[in-house]
Amino acid sequence: MRTKHVNVLIALAAFVLFSFSCFCISRMTQTIEKKMNTLGKDETVSNNTFEVLKFFFPHLRKVGRIYPDVIIGKEKIGVSFALGISTVSRGNQSYVKQTLNSVVSRMTLSEEKDSVVIVSVADRNEDYLKSVVDMITKRFKRQLKSGSLEVISIPAFFYPNMLHVKQSTEDSGKLESWRIKQVLDFCFLMLYAQPKAMYYLQLEDDIIAKKMYFTKITDFVHNITSNNWFYIEFSILGFIGKLFKSEDLTDFVRFFLMFYKDKPIDLLLGDIFQVKMCNPGETPEKCAERNKQIRIRYKPSLFQHVGIQSSFPGREQYSKRITLQE
Repeated sequence: MRTKHVNVLIALAAFVLFSFSCFCISRMTQTIEKKMNTLGKDETVSNNTFEVLKFFFPHLRKVGRIYPDVIIGKEKIGVSFALGISTVSRGNQSYVKQTLNSVVSRMTLSEEKDSVVIVSVADRNEDYLKSVVDMITKRFKRQLKSGSLEVISIPAFFYPNMLHVKQSTEDSGKLESWRIKQVLDFCFLMLYAQPKAMYYLQLEDDIIAKKMYFTKITDFVHNITSNNWFYIEFSILGFIGKLFKSEDLTDFVRFFLMFYKDKPIDLLLGDIFQVKMCNPGETPEKCAERNKQIRIRYKPSLFQHVGIQSSFPGREQYSKRITLQE
């Protein structure tokens, strides 16, 4: 009984903290919007998307414009789906070409026209950035020209000082920094994609998309009778294949940034459900039933994880491989 009360108090405290941060961010956004009205017409509305970051990171409050360093593409907007792929160097191994080829080649022309694939290079290694840009500009010229494919680079000033991470050993400290950066990488990409489309699909740079995956996703979304869903899982692995409504992305990012030092992003995704959707005092069974209704799982998986070499240097991840016939 005591444990149950403690869990209720923790959930209530998290809810209050989340609500308070949303209120503060809303006030900050109103102030920013007043300032934006005085800016020149050359400033884009999407700049507002990144202003939420200044609430969480004081070092960004001195930055005038938060935006990707490199943008290759036509900055397409007004489509139904944005697909985000974050990529970093994996040393001598790379899966991003294979991933991108399966993602874009398994769309029809009409599907390609109504979507945009965003490759976000989240690596300070300029050689890796150049290699990705060179590969995409040579291999995917048509998609770049049509605007259905973009490449962005996250600015180095975005990241807070990682030296604050408490290190018990050198390896554990590096692993924790890697996990923290991964959450931030996803958040930046989600904010960039948010104004572009109605829905946002999160992918990673070491997956293979199933044939007709995009047709199956669009058909499934359009046939859902209720719009009261939280997110849809098109893969059970980690953060891969999670589909969000773009209008909800800012709320997800706010929550992730509140706890980005504490857990990997796929675990935070479960936590936000507990905070927002499970009422204090209700039974776990009732919450679990609601979970099934608004966290929808599509079967079978539409994406296969193929990466053996992890983005964390020196680590291999055989256990995460999964077939498309799951």
